[in-house]
Amino acid sequence: MKRLNLFLSAIILLSLSNIQAQSSETPPAKLSKKWTYLLDEQFSNFDKFLGVPHTSIQNLPDYPKGDGMKGIPIGLNKDPLNVFTVIKENNEDVLYITGQMYGGLSTKEEYGDYHLSVQFKWGEKVYEPRLTKPKDSGILYHCFNKQGAFWNVWMNSIEFQVCENEIGDLYSLSKRRLLVKSSIDGDKQWIYNPKAALVEFGGGVPNGEKRGRCKSSKHIEKPVGEWNTLELYCLGDMGIHVLNGQVVNVVMENTKAEIENQETILRKGKIQIQSEGAKCWYKDIKIKALTKIPATILKQL
Repeated sequence: MKRLNLFLSAIILLSLSNIQAQSSETPPAKLSKKWTYLLDEQFSNFDKFLGVPHTSIQNLPDYPKGDGMKGIPIGLNKDPLNVFTVIKENNEDVLYITGQMYGGLSTKEEYGDYHLSVQFKWGEKVYEPRLTKPKDSGILYHCFNKQGAFWNVWMNSIEFQVCENEIGDLYSLSKRRLLVKSSIDGDKQWIYNPKAALVEFGGGVPNGEKRGRCKSSKHIEKPVGEWNTLELYCLGDMGIHVLNGQVVNVVMENTKAEIENQETILRKGKIQIQSEGAKCWYKDIKIKALTKIPATILKQL
């Protein structure tokens, strides 16, 4: 109970820091305490952005090719290969991502202080430039800057990694200052450890040290073809990554450093779902307002 009270006190302090650091940008979309379902056949809540076609793609004669990252992206709301489509499965809208090109499906609205929940599963098909690499996708949150700012395809953001044996890992796609309780594991990589000290990650790490990834504490995804539940709890400057009901990573922004350096404070942003070389499906994509962390999640921290 003492640990829980200390944690709740920390949340209050973080909220005060957020008030002090609040920017003059457009406020995030208003959310209900009930679930709002984001997916429909018309993609009315999303924009599509397609990156640079890989040279292996033969049926796009009107677009210059590249390595998937360097070059000219196809751009906003152009999807000539139908990388993102909505299909019906058991009378339910399901997002089908072919993975044939790098791309992003981003919300039109910006969100802050929310609980996001999705169902996700892998297919078998993979494409260049990831033919010999693990299947990869990802949920990018607190997205900012322009479309295609990262690798000519994704927005600058914090990534809830969705990759074989990496679901829930943190990847930084920006210069944000991120803090994770973490330690070095047997593979000499940083891993989330709730009993460890806070370590800074992201492009803003001092002294030029590169710490762009922090592994989740456990990789408990289900086999290819089975649905996983991915949840993201964003409150203040905290993001909690949850996989199949278990907390696997907790990310915080380094508010103190951001204020001291007069850097932009971002506690909101668009949400972007990646296409990154692998066939996959998302469904039951829903979001609701979050004012406190549920007890079932708190007890895991």
